[in-house]
Amino acid sequence: MSQQTARRGGAAWALVITSVAGFMAALDNLVVTTALPSIRKDLGGALGDLEWTVSAYTLTFAVLLMFGAALGDRFGRRRLFLAGLTVFTGASAAAAMAPGIGSLIAARAVQGVGAAVMMPLTLTLLTAAVPAAKRGMAYGIWGAVNGLAVASGPLIGGSLTQHVSWHWIFWLNVPLGLALLPLARLRLAESHGAGAPLDVPGTLLASGGLFGIVYGLVRGPADGWSDTVVLTGLFAGAALLTAFVLYSTRAKNPMLPMRLFRSRAFSGINAASLLMFLGMFGSIFLLSQYMQGVLGYSPTEAGLRMLPWTGMPMLVAPIAGILSDRIGGRPVVATGLFLQAAGLACTAAVASADVSYAAQLPGLIVSGIGMALFFAPASHLVMSSVTPQEQGIASGANNALREVGGALGIAIMSSIFSARGGYESAQSFVDGLRPAVMTGSAVVALGAVAALLIPTRRRATPTAQETSPTGSAPVLEGAGS
Repeated sequence: MSQQTARRGGAAWALVITSVAGFMAALDNLVVTTALPSIRKDLGGALGDLEWTVSAYTLTFAVLLMFGAALGDRFGRRRLFLAGLTVFTGASAAAAMAPGIGSLIAARAVQGVGAAVMMPLTLTLLTAAVPAAKRGMAYGIWGAVNGLAVASGPLIGGSLTQHVSWHWIFWLNVPLGLALLPLARLRLAESHGAGAPLDVPGTLLASGGLFGIVYGLVRGPADGWSDTVVLTGLFAGAALLTAFVLYSTRAKNPMLPMRLFRSRAFSGINAASLLMFLGMFGSIFLLSQYMQGVLGYSPTEAGLRMLPWTGMPMLVAPIAGILSDRIGGRPVVATGLFLQAAGLACTAAVASADVSYAAQLPGLIVSGIGMALFFAPASHLVMSSVTPQEQGIASGANNALREVGGALGIAIMSSIFSARGGYESAQSFVDGLRPAVMTGSAVVALGAVAALLIPTRRRATPTAQETSPTGSAPVLEGAGS
C-alpha cells in the first residue's frame, strides 16, 4: 500500500495534470497514422521504416511500462513522473526536428521510454490525491480523456499534417509538457510504493525478446525470410521470451508473475486484449494510408472518415458499462470482439481502388461499436480477475500486452501486405490490403473465442481485506481459475 508523504495540491489539480499527461501519451499511439504518407514523402523510407515510426513508440512503451511503475514505487512517483514527462517532451521536440527517417524512429523510441515511466504513474498519483469516495468519478474522467485521445488521434494528426505540417503532431506535445512540468512539481504530492526490488533481468529479457521478433517481422518482407539477420531476430526473440517466462516462474519479485496466468479469467482477458490490439492497430496502420494514397482523401478527410470507427467508444462506452453491470463483462467483451471482426471483414470485402465512402461506412460503424463494447468491460474483467493487492500488476500487464499486440499487429499485417501487394499502384495496394485486413479480422475473432473461455460471473461476499478502495464490495467476475 502506498504512503503519501506530502500533499501539495488538491484533487482537481491532480486530475487535470494526470489527465493531460495521459492524453499526450495515448494520443501518440495513433496520431502518426494519418501523417504517414506525408512523412514518407518528406523523409523517404520504405514500408518497414513507416512501421517503425509507430512500433518504436508502442514497443518501448509496452516493454518498459511495468518497469516504469516499479521505478516510481521505489524512488518516488512524483519524481519519476517528472522525469518521464521531461523525457517525453524532449523526445517530442527531437521527433519534430528529425532530419531523416532514422532519427525520427530513434526519437519515437525515446518518446516511448518517457511515456512508459509517465503513464502508469498517472493513476497512482491520482489515487493518492483523490479521496476514496470520489475515486470512481476521477477514474471515469481520466479514462474518458484517454479515450478522447485514441478517438481523435487520426483526426488531429490529419488536420495538423494538412493545414500546418506533420512536424506539428510532435510539436503539440512540447507546450503541453512545458506547462505540466512546473504544475506537477508544485501541485502533486509525493508518494512511494512498497519498494520491492526492481526486476532488471526480466525487463531485459522481455525487451530483447519482443524487439527481436518485431525486428524480424518488419525486415522479413524486404530482406527475405531466409535472411540470416531476420532468422536470428526471430529465433533469438523467441528464445529470450521463453527465458523470460521461465525466469518469471522462479524469480522472487518478477515484473510479471506467471502465477497470475493460472487464473482462467486473467489468461482469457489478456489473450483477448492482445489479439484485439493486434488486429485493430495493424488495420488502422494500413487503412489510414489506403484512404489517402488510394482513395485520394486529404489527411483531415481521412481522419474524419475514420471517426465512426475510432470515435464510437465515446458514444457507446456508457452503454457497454451498463450492460456489463447487468449481464457481466464476458458476453459484452466477446460480442464486441465478434463485431470488430465482422466490421474488419466487411471493410476488407468492399475495398477497391475506387470504393465509395458509403460502401465503407457499415464496416467502420460495426467496428466502432465492437471496439466500444470491448474497452470498459475488459478493464473491469482484468481488475476483478485478481486480488485487490495484485490489481496494479494486473493493470500494468494488460496495458503492456495491448501495446505489444499493437506493435506485433503492424509488423505482421504489413508483412502480409508486402507479400501480396505494395505501393506501386492503387490496385497493388488494394491487393495487399485485403488479405492483411482479413487476417486482422480473423485474429480479432480468435480474441472473441478467448473471451468466451473466461468463467461466467459469480458474486462473492469479500472479507474486510478484500474490500475495494472505495469501501464497496467488488464484484468478483470470473475469479475462478
